[in-house]
Parts: sequence; C-alpha cells; structure tokens
Amino acid sequence: MLTSVLTLPADCAGLRFDQALARLLPEHSRSRLAAWVKAGKVTLDDAPADAKRKVWGGERVRLDADPAPEETAQQPEAIPLSILHEDAQILVIDKPAGLVVHPGSGNWRGTLLNALLHHAPQLAGVPRAGIVHRLDKDTSGLLVVAKTLPAQTDLVRQLQAHTVRRHYLALAHGRVARDGVVDAPIGRHPSQRTRMAVVGAGRAARTHYRVLERFARATLIECALETGRTHQIRVHMTEIGHPLIGDPVYGPRRKTPADAVADFPRQALHAWRLALTHPASGGEMAWEAPPPEDFARLLAALRASPP
Repeated sequence: MLTSVLTLPADCAGLRFDQALARLLPEHSRSRLAAWVKAGKVTLDDAPADAKRKVWGGERVRLDADPAPEETAQQPEAIPLSILHEDAQILVIDKPAGLVVHPGSGNWRGTLLNALLHHAPQLAGVPRAGIVHRLDKDTSGLLVVAKTLPAQTDLVRQLQAHTVRRHYLALAHGRVARDGVVDAPIGRHPSQRTRMAVVGAGRAARTHYRVLERFARATLIECALETGRTHQIRVHMTEIGHPLIGDPVYGPRRKTPADAVADFPRQALHAWRLALTHPASGGEMAWEAPPPEDFARLLAALRASPP
C-alpha cells in the first residue's frame, strides 16, 4: 500500500485540486492520479476529493493507493522452472508454452523473470534478471540466462555477432516445396500496431528453413535464425505463404473443419536446439529439448492422417 500525507503549498492557491495534485506528486502520471481520485483513494482535509474543486494552499492531502503493477513487477515468485543446465555463469531453461518471459502490459506477474528472481536471488543485481533473448509467450523451448553482468555482456555480444545458434521446430500450413531462406526486413505493421510485418523500413531479418517431413496439409520444418526480430519466424513463414499452425495473429482467418490442426491453441513453434560459447570457459556448448506434449500430439495426428 502506498500512503502519503502531504500539505498543499501556498503556490497552489487558485488551482483546481487535480492540477495541484499533479504538481505535488509529479512522479505519478495525471491519468493515474485521476483514477485514484475517482476511486476515493485521495482525500482533501479528510473528505472525499473533488478533482475540480479550487484549492487555496494549506489543505491536507492523504493518498492511500496500491502501487502501479509495473512498480512491483520485479518480485520473486515460486514458479517451477525446467533447468537443463546451470553453473556460476549461465542458466539454460526449457520454457513451457504460456509462460511470459518479461513483465509487461497485462502480464505484470507470473513471468519467467519472477521465477528467475526466486530461483537465484542474486539476479536482482543483473539487468532484466539476466534475460538476454526472449521467446513469445506461446512459443516453447530453450532460453539462456546470464547469472552475472560479465556473462550477460558476453552473451549479448554473441547474439549481436550472430554466433548463438538457435534452431526451432515448426509446423506450417500447406506443403512447403523445398528448403530456403527468407531475407526480408521486419518492422511494426503500418496500420495494425500489435502486429509485425515485412516492411521496407524494417530491421534486417534472415531465417533459414529446412523441410523435415511433409503431410497432407502441413509441413514440419526446422528454422535457424541469423537475427532475432520480434515474431521473426511467424512473420517470415507467413510472408512465403506458409503461416504456422495455430498462430492467432498471422495464421489464416478462414474457418476450417474441427480437427487437430484447426484446434491447436497456439503457434506450433518450439525452440529445440541452442548452441553458444560459454562466457567464462570459452568452450562450445549445446542443448536440445524435445517438443512438448501438445506439439508431439499434433505431430502424431498429422502422421496418422491420410496422405
């Protein structure tokens, strides 16, 4: 609970109360202050506050409000982690689908960052709790986390140099004809701001894909990233006409008969292999994680369907 008891200074005389409150508490946004006043979290001389009331200085203001969610987001939480490797420098985690990596709008708690702070409290002293790259909420698979600032700096440099090898398994709509590379810049969609898209002014993005297995209506592919743009694989596969099965943002809009493909609840994407140079030893290290149960069931259903 955030509690403040203050006295309006004389130079607020003649202002509306909401204007005086904004001057008195500049660390909070006007919209947040207005919401607190409306909710009765602010009193003026021990009476409910009226935002439009004129003040004269000397009035007593009391604020009793919960802090904004973003102000308490970076707290440890006992969330189970699937750890494939841990030493003094790094952690390698197999992230389940549904787990948000970093707190943000609508997901201020229950994230990988909160779990990391509980598992290794010293990560509170490392920016972003050591997180150096992300997976979308509904993408499963491997992530590396730095446990020290020098390790984080080294891993960030490896990512910038494109020497961290990240390989994904994906199930794409349709029959992908051959292996290939998508080299197309990605940026914010010009009219739909929650989506990414291939745009001329976007950041360089390059995805290699390799056909592993074809089915009647889908293809199992392996994707390797040279860059790490937001939604990169999802956008690039959509760009070549093969959006990922289950993708709620970039997948096909048309309705199809209910079956394992149509009902898959998330993008069918799994980060299955990760390779890098250890920040301290300089040795080459690699990990693999098999697809989770839902992905495996979908793959089995595709294999069992008529050709």
